Amino acid sequence: MSESCNGNCAACGSDCNDRKAESLLAKLNPKASVKKVIAVVSGKGGVGKSTVTSLLSVAMAKKGCRVGILDADITGPSIPRAFGVTECARADESGLYPAMAANGTQIMSVNLLLPEETDPVLWRGPVIAGAVKQFWTDVIWENVDYLFVDMPPGTGDVPLTVFQSLPVDGVIVVTSPQDLVSMIVTKAVKMANLMHVPVLGIVENYSYLACPDCGKRLEVFGKSRIEEVAASLALPVLAKLPIDPAVAEAFDHGQMDTVDTAALSGAVAAIENMA
Repeated sequence: MSESCNGNCAACGSDCNDRKAESLLAKLNPKASVKKVIAVVSGKGGVGKSTVTSLLSVAMAKKGCRVGILDADITGPSIPRAFGVTECARADESGLYPAMAANGTQIMSVNLLLPEETDPVLWRGPVIAGAVKQFWTDVIWENVDYLFVDMPPGTGDVPLTVFQSLPVDGVIVVTSPQDLVSMIVTKAVKMANLMHVPVLGIVENYSYLACPDCGKRLEVFGKSRIEEVAASLALPVLAKLPIDPAVAEAFDHGQMDTVDTAALSGAVAAIENMA
């Protein structure tokens, strides 16, 4: 290190041994406050990731925490619908204000910025990633204890932007009991590991269907292998959620805050116990 070094590696062209990697973390809006950020991810679509995100936020809200949801699935946003939020987001010179759900959950989604919720978002990847970043830098999150980021599936532009730009404290991987589960979960976990973000565990959705007559568990999507996959990755299984028509109905009617979240107690404990 040079004697004239001022410690600002970003403004220095020297290639010294003490050079620090430049941080890509984006600054939170000065008027916002977020204590913990939890990313909810999946290796593929259709596993109920947005449902799990909504349920986790409801569970933490029921424990008296102030929660928010950053809907990072720009081309397939669904979080506002899950909580019955229809009004457009407000903005002033200070930034964007998230919409407020009936249970106090703060929500920011591209659907809150569109004239109609059915309007498609025809943007290229970099523009989509930039919008997600702005949901962190421009939104005035008010005293949020836990901000859940509902990620799009896969390992593309948006997940990379979130992991690089947001101070993610933990990741929860959502999957379903299908033959591809091992490969899909492993991809998501490896991405988090490469980005040096701790994975809290795995939630298996659509794990079984309880027979309405006898209560027997029917494995609609085949026998679950999630315990085996989780063990190979040295991760805990935080929850195994059933196929529940009541949850789907609540989601469609904007009433996710009324759903029983007891089945997610393991995931809630993992979130509360984050370092």
